[in-house]
Order: sequence, then C-alpha cells, then structure tokens
Amino acid sequence: MQHASKAYAATARETASPRELEATLLLKAAAKLQAVHDRWDDKSNNLDDAVRYNRRLWTVFIDAVLQDNSALPIAVRQNLANLGLFVMGETFSLMTNPLPKNLISLININREVAAGLRGNG
Repeated sequence: MQHASKAYAATARETASPRELEATLLLKAAAKLQAVHDRWDDKSNNLDDAVRYNRRLWTVFIDAVLQDNSALPIAVRQNLANLGLFVMGETFSLMTNPLPKNLISLININREVAAGLRGNG
C-alpha cells in the first residue's frame, strides 16, 4: 500500500502545474515553520530543519526571478526578489535571535504567496 501512495505522489508532482507545485512547496514550508512555532518549548522542535527548508526554497525562487529568461513581468520579478530578500533577512534574524514570534512573518508570507499562486489571493 505504501508503494502505491508513493507512486501516486510522484505522478502528482509530475503532472502538477509549476504554480501548483510552488504553492504546495510554500505550504509545506509554512507547515514546518508552524509546527516549530506550536512546539517551541520542545527541545526537538526542528527549528534548523524548518528554517533550512524555507531558506532553500526561497533561494530557488530568488534565483528563478533573477534569470533573464523568466516569463514573469519585470515588476512581479522585482517584487518577488524583494520579498525573497526580506525572507532571507527574517531567516537570519531568526537564527541569530530565535524567538517564536519571529516565525510568524515567514509563515504568513509563505501562505499568502501560495494563495496567490493558486488564485486565492
């Protein structure tokens, strides 16, 4: 049964639109960050893992919008790049001063961008 669910997940990833895949990844990152927030006092709250995942995801987004062959309008590219830089700054602040309240903006940004990608925003 587990093999079938893995095969379905792989097929879903291959057939999902790029926007849907990006939204799904952003929501996954938001869920990881939310779980850390919700279990802040737990020593095994996975802060490093969640922040690393989110940072890698946003690094890919920033790189994509900075490419000359990006299909996005220049204004959207600039806004996403600026948002990405803000996310990186918040990530650095979180790593140097780990407080649960510092996760909230990252969680909200990921959820809002995902909603926009899905046309819900």
